[in-house]
Amino acid sequence: MENAQLITLSRQMSLRNQMDMVANNMANITTTGYKTQRMVFEEVLMPLAEATEFMQGDKNLSYVQDYGAGLNFNQGSIKLTGNDFDIAVDGEGWMVVQREDGTEAFTRNGAFHLSPTGVLVTAEGQPVLTDGGPVIFTREDGKVDIAEDGTIVSELGIRGQLRIVTFEDPENLKALGENTYFHENPVDFAQARVIQGGLEQSNVQGVIEIAHMVRITRAYETVSKLMADTDDLRKQAIQTLGRLEA
Repeated sequence: MENAQLITLSRQMSLRNQMDMVANNMANITTTGYKTQRMVFEEVLMPLAEATEFMQGDKNLSYVQDYGAGLNFNQGSIKLTGNDFDIAVDGEGWMVVQREDGTEAFTRNGAFHLSPTGVLVTAEGQPVLTDGGPVIFTREDGKVDIAEDGTIVSELGIRGQLRIVTFEDPENLKALGENTYFHENPVDFAQARVIQGGLEQSNVQGVIEIAHMVRITRAYETVSKLMADTDDLRKQAIQTLGRLEA
């Protein structure tokens, strides 16, 4: 019966983590460029100790383990804002930003603006990278236009081209926080289509997430009842054994 409780406990822990992830999805339902996350589970088999004296041979115990999160890469709807520095990628492709330590990160959140020094940055202040690195604007640049291929043009001429990348194995993207991700092998993507004055909305669907919450809650209640029933069986076994004469 201890094995049964350990198995149900592993399931409870996984359900708790799954509920946390669904709640995080709901919290980011209005976050620009956010991608829905899903818990990834696997079955962990644990062999029993030798007990060949019993009529039935030992069987493997099947535990539950959550070992990571998967991303839903479906594109969210694109909302036109009219802001020259709002950028959306229509279709495949991720924009490249520079972290504080100089490494690159990737995002679909194109809510950019100019820093006090004129650098094009994310909402968190991370520089947006072009083929020539970060781009700095001055008053002389005037109106800025961004073509569909990511080319940035001002009154002073071409200022660079936004770096757009893709990945052969996007499932290996690792979340860094602030709606940015890390991948070891980005590949420049020349076929990307950039929309100036638009933002990609979150691809979280509230109705689906609520349905997941209901399902997880019911599963948790079922597992809790199973644990209580197992505990009652243990108590009954102890009481029965205590009444037997030696």
